[in-house]
Amino acid sequence: MKENFETKLFAVPDEVSGITKTLKKAGFEAYLVGGCVRDLLLERKPKDWDITTNAKPEDIIRLFKETFYENDYGTVGVVNENVSDETLKVVEVTPYRLESEYSDKRRPDSVIFSEKIEDDLKRRDFTINSIALDIENHLGAGSIYKGHIIDPYKGQDDLAKKIIRTVGDPHDRFSEDALRLLRAVRISSELGFTINIDTEKAIKIHAPLLQKIAKERIKDEFVRVIMSDSPMDGLILCRKLGLLQYIIPELEKSVSVEQNKAHSYDVWEHLLRTIQHSAKKKYPLEIRLAALLHDISKPETRRWGKEQSQYTFYGHEVVGARVATKILSDLKLPKKIIDKVSTLVRWHMFFSDTEQITLSAVRRMIANVGKDNIWDLINLRICDRMGTGRPKESPYRLRKYKSMIEEAMMDPVSVGMIKIDGNRIIKITSTAPSPKIGYILHSLLDEVLENPKLNTEEYLEKRTLELAKLPESELKILGEKGKDKKEEEEEKKIEEIRKKHWVK
Repeated sequence: MKENFETKLFAVPDEVSGITKTLKKAGFEAYLVGGCVRDLLLERKPKDWDITTNAKPEDIIRLFKETFYENDYGTVGVVNENVSDETLKVVEVTPYRLESEYSDKRRPDSVIFSEKIEDDLKRRDFTINSIALDIENHLGAGSIYKGHIIDPYKGQDDLAKKIIRTVGDPHDRFSEDALRLLRAVRISSELGFTINIDTEKAIKIHAPLLQKIAKERIKDEFVRVIMSDSPMDGLILCRKLGLLQYIIPELEKSVSVEQNKAHSYDVWEHLLRTIQHSAKKKYPLEIRLAALLHDISKPETRRWGKEQSQYTFYGHEVVGARVATKILSDLKLPKKIIDKVSTLVRWHMFFSDTEQITLSAVRRMIANVGKDNIWDLINLRICDRMGTGRPKESPYRLRKYKSMIEEAMMDPVSVGMIKIDGNRIIKITSTAPSPKIGYILHSLLDEVLENPKLNTEEYLEKRTLELAKLPESELKILGEKGKDKKEEEEEKKIEEIRKKHWVK
């Protein structure tokens, strides 16, 4: 096997280079390897850092202050304390190793530690992940280091050509660890790379092996597809290669399901375009999953409506919420995420005529989904709209609905805003409950609205004692003035909200 040695410059954090230095100082070899080297070569920020070495686990543990070792494959986690970057808190250090057969298609039956970096590289999945980097001289400019590349499988050539290719025979690689089937798609989605023809053919053949993989591992790779910049491409590839039926089989049912006149696409393409828009907007996982699953139950609820002369999908959001819960539960996502996605799917059909809808109806919608979810629901609705092929994100109706939500959620102007209440007024004035207490509260509110700096307990109590001495008729006039000021302030707030959204 001919090795490919090259010298290049790399930006490597001190927390990582420090680990390789410690290993080398102790007489061992140490290389960065895997995805972090691939990302460095692509000038991307690595999502994690992996080191391989000829040191054994007990040697690694001995050399570092804080480590953990909780596996059968030699990987030791070296903990970096007091770092804010999550990717640097734990750096995995693994001895060079050779692996036996993978009887369960998930993990090797046994591993043998090796003394040669070549042995470690030949067991890896794809050529672009089988590149090792030997960090050498620090150049004295920040965290820039000179390093030697070891690339026996021409991974750099595949990086340049944007190709994903297995190391050696693809049938062997996928038979060893079936999760690699989905990992190829994930890397393709994240990097925009094409899968090599022979590798792609092997994925199609071995797709059923994905059934042997733990759902938690599938979930991790699938979530990264969803969180990539191109989830639409990743999902299309999953279906093309026969993987989708082993991840979310319910999505297969949406293909070629024609919709009504409001849609330019069938259900499958609509869902793809909806999630792609959520990725374009950089929305979080919950919105992306809701975008993918919001119409998941349209196939089973579709009926031909004679009166409308088109298909109807009555109740698809209710059924869809239950189906989404099942899908995400099967994938072992956290309950908090499942509950939120289910809620968004259940209420995504909230939209109605803003010329007829009332603020009370909007308040009921906010109560249904919760204040924490209402804006995510609006964002889902925007993605849903764009997924139909519409040209505009926010037409007048949607802007109007946003405005009404802000109005409904607006903190009311009330006596509750001031730092005194009726009980305190009764106590300090030694009077019985009466309309006079309300007049005092509204008089104080009027003063605070004019000058918010007066909203202190000391001032309000002092002013309360002064107001309590006034005749009730005079106090009533002051109180009515406070009520008028309250209404004026509320109208001003509403006018500002509507102006913000360009609606009446």
